Amino acid sequence: MNGTFQIAVDFIKYSLDFRFDAVTSRGILRRKDSFFVSVASPTFPGVRGYGEAGPLPQLSEDYSEDIERWLSEIGERLSRVSWPGHEEEILALIKELVPQNLPSVRFAFETALLDLLHGGQRQILKNEFFDEGTPLSINGLIWMGDKDYMLQQIEQKLEEGYNCIKMKIGGIDFEEEYSLLSFIRNYFSADEITLRVDANGAFSAEEALFKLQRLAEFDLHSIEQPIRAGQGQALYKLCRDSPIPVALDEELIGIHSPEEKARLLETIQPHFIVLKPSLVGGILASREWISIAEKMGIGWWLTSALESNIGLNAIAQLASSFRPELPQGLGTGQLYHNNIEAPLKVRNGKLFYDKTQKWGEMEGLFKSPPSPA
Repeated sequence: MNGTFQIAVDFIKYSLDFRFDAVTSRGILRRKDSFFVSVASPTFPGVRGYGEAGPLPQLSEDYSEDIERWLSEIGERLSRVSWPGHEEEILALIKELVPQNLPSVRFAFETALLDLLHGGQRQILKNEFFDEGTPLSINGLIWMGDKDYMLQQIEQKLEEGYNCIKMKIGGIDFEEEYSLLSFIRNYFSADEITLRVDANGAFSAEEALFKLQRLAEFDLHSIEQPIRAGQGQALYKLCRDSPIPVALDEELIGIHSPEEKARLLETIQPHFIVLKPSLVGGILASREWISIAEKMGIGWWLTSALESNIGLNAIAQLASSFRPELPQGLGTGQLYHNNIEAPLKVRNGKLFYDKTQKWGEMEGLFKSPPSPA
């Protein structure tokens, strides 16, 4: 569009209820709090754009009791701005106006403003996922639990047609996890099923290489964050010596400037990076990571961070804009009893945007519609 526009901002807290006890290396999750951001403008009458700030406890820089105050203050600040009618200028202005240590808040406003710009149809970016219905390959996620529960999940994912499975490890006895991976490989070769594992930093630096050497028997695609973040030299040695390609995940949190990003990747030299926009600073920050990584020959994929379908939709469109070859970590749409109804469908290990389906009602969640002054 030509010219500029002004916005009014509203937000609400929304508690997402898990369908099951989601066991992670940091504890059991039964509920996940997100904050939906709504933006409106007289330039786009009758239209709203929506975004989601979904900080995670023990991980997100902006997980704090102060987040509602931050959303309110930033919303007020953004309502005084004349917004340009172009995607890239909007993203650049949000980067300038929203502090870098509020990554999920940045992502929420990026998503909401781009949604508004594109007519409130939940289109965030130009991409084949939304525009043409081109599916994204995704991995099937196996949650931590006892051996029987994890085996049940594995069998279900295989029946559902996934050809890439990601298993959380480090939560139960290593020998039992070893046995589960052996079970998969007894039936499916690496040509048939790609296996990823995610340790979430559960291994000690001293034991990690030994465990990775044992896990290498299963032709694994990669292991995410084998040791906890912040051990750069130990992680570099592990990336150098590991028989399994190493992917950085939590290591990327809190790294903001292009110089810091480049320095981290040059120092550790991982094989892959795993990007969660809510944790690393949104659309623009994720693009920056990808650009730097690709110049160094480092692979990447995008992953949701337990967002509702509002956030998941934005991440899927961001991923699609790069036409990725690797499966993405976007199979989280069925986690919650009370997720926002969405045209996001999973079939045969792929995520689709089905335009014959409609989004659930969002407007009624807000106490009152925002009205620009």
